[in-house]
Amino acid sequence: MGILPVSASADGLTTGQKNLYGTPGGLLDMPTAEMAPDGEIATTLSYFDGFSKTTLTFQILPRLTGSFRYSATDNLSTSFKTFYDRSFDLKFRLLDEGPVRPAVAIGLRDFIGTGVLAGEYVVATKSIGDKLRLTGGVGWGRLGSNNSIGSTGNRDPFSFAAVGNGGTFSADDWFRGDFAVFGGASYDATDRLSLAVEYSSDDYDLERAVGIYDTDLPINFAASYKINDNIRARAFTLGGEEFGLSVTIAFNPKNAPSPGGIEEAPLPVGVRAPGRAADLGWTADNTATTQLTAAVDKSLDQVDLDLHGIEIRGTSAHILIRNNRYDAGSQALGRTLRSLSRTLPASVETLHVTLIQNGIPLSTMTMKRRDLERLENAPAREALTAVRFEDSLRFGDIPAPLAQTYPRFDWIIAPFWRFSLFDPGEPLRSNAGLRFGGDFHIGSGWIASGSVSAKLIGNLGNLTRVNNSKIPRVRSDTALYADRDEPVIDYLTLAKYGRLAPDVYSRVTAGYLETMYAGASGEVLWKPVDSRLAFGVEVNYVRPRDFNQLFGTRSRHTPSGTIPEFNGHVSTYYDFGNGFHGQLDGGRYLAGDWGATISLDREFANGWRVGAFATKTDVSAGNFGEGSFDKGIRITIPLAWMIGTPTKQSTDFVIRPLTRDGGQRVNVNGRLYGVIREGHQPEIAKSWGKFWR
Repeated sequence: MGILPVSASADGLTTGQKNLYGTPGGLLDMPTAEMAPDGEIATTLSYFDGFSKTTLTFQILPRLTGSFRYSATDNLSTSFKTFYDRSFDLKFRLLDEGPVRPAVAIGLRDFIGTGVLAGEYVVATKSIGDKLRLTGGVGWGRLGSNNSIGSTGNRDPFSFAAVGNGGTFSADDWFRGDFAVFGGASYDATDRLSLAVEYSSDDYDLERAVGIYDTDLPINFAASYKINDNIRARAFTLGGEEFGLSVTIAFNPKNAPSPGGIEEAPLPVGVRAPGRAADLGWTADNTATTQLTAAVDKSLDQVDLDLHGIEIRGTSAHILIRNNRYDAGSQALGRTLRSLSRTLPASVETLHVTLIQNGIPLSTMTMKRRDLERLENAPAREALTAVRFEDSLRFGDIPAPLAQTYPRFDWIIAPFWRFSLFDPGEPLRSNAGLRFGGDFHIGSGWIASGSVSAKLIGNLGNLTRVNNSKIPRVRSDTALYADRDEPVIDYLTLAKYGRLAPDVYSRVTAGYLETMYAGASGEVLWKPVDSRLAFGVEVNYVRPRDFNQLFGTRSRHTPSGTIPEFNGHVSTYYDFGNGFHGQLDGGRYLAGDWGATISLDREFANGWRVGAFATKTDVSAGNFGEGSFDKGIRITIPLAWMIGTPTKQSTDFVIRPLTRDGGQRVNVNGRLYGVIREGHQPEIAKSWGKFWR
């Protein structure tokens, strides 16, 4: 895929190297001003005797890097055989490299967490030719502990007694306390082999105090070898006495492992012969509409699209389609128009296509047939200017569903893998098995859905940590639900989707909503078809399900409080453009706490999403427990990116440092915003390059 550069390039000062902390840089323990290629996601595992770090790093922007780390240190405290710690980093490049000027970056290590790895820095890196890079900087916290040269005020010293719940910001300590200088050099000896030497400003005070680190020389060496474009291995020594290894696995969502467009090519646009557009003779044939409907249905079926409704008049046609295959809505629309150009009479000049999802119309696109014929070989952006999107209710009457549309049943049998990462007790717990799911479409907007799964192997239920929640246990009993060897009902619901007015959508869902809760959920969403802004309101009535996840519910009373029956949120959604999307939810959560969740995602045109979220409610850090507040990282990986052919299937991951009870929402399938957004103009325009594919 070519996402890791063969050698360090001065252009942009990017690198495929990751240091001991898993962040971009050619040195080992010390930071640099280097950045990874934009959008890159990397996992780095590093180890030396008694110390390990697993870091997930995302190049959020060309100048901004974010990292989440899970560290394990043996014998760091008499209270722990192994001290597990979760931490977050940020690094921002203030200045790019110039002909003389070095690149300059500022960074925070472990700025949300216990602070055991906390440190701040300002660092400069300069390339000398194509192979050599020199770095120098000033560090605080851990990075200011070796041969300090001054102080910028008082800084609270780290102690296990002060760790408490962790997960809090210690902004008062940032860039305070003793500071020290560090530096180093990295050199690309060959296309695959890179060498590094550094002077470290981290004295490992905590580790020295308990006798698990006693190296006196603050000089570190490393050698890195590029195994292939995505994997690098590194051997290193700290002070000439501690020896270790690290491995980095990196990839970039922009670069698919399989080439796109390997699906069957679409048929060319059917170009009408001169003068044929005036021929309306077919309208006198009473059987023409039936024959044309059958022809359009067959043509759409050949490109894996479903005809939902159709109306054909002398000079216009309106087609309703269901797109269950193409991850890019633009590709579904393009293939629909190609099919229509080859099946409809020449007199049909105006083409309307309405996207239907969950039985309701999302938007109606209009394009003149002459523009379709004229622009087939032009850049896709010209076709975008020739189409018009409207709210289907503003458009007017739309065709009724075909008789064969309802009822219908869609189903799937597939393996599943559920996992929990970076828990303080066990780094990885997971269950794997088989799942059977199905949707029974009863009528327009009416869907009965269900899923049954059976665990074949796994240890998600082996959580042995003491549950010390001081608020109602709404999520911290997850292990009791996961510890089931018999088949379970994941969800079983009846939902009704509707259109209340132009720009307004509705959903009501009732039944066994998710693994842990049953009840009812109602939602209203305002989302104009051409707007990047949306507002929603959701209200839920829930009761906790039995741990066996069959048809029973259990008491709302838990050892630490009673679970309220009602919860809900007011939500604001906004597409910032340039691939960034934000969401703000405020309201009442499952435990009865009131607060807000803010989330920000970077979205790629191919369907990848990488984002972070944080929730703060009126639950105090002490009552919340370890972690202090809910936060995490979420990743969506589209299957089409991996296999190279269109599909709407994807895999979602949510990585939380710890699952607690504060700031938790009920999980409801088919929330409106995700359903509606994909059929609106701003989202379709992002992938418009696939319109002709």
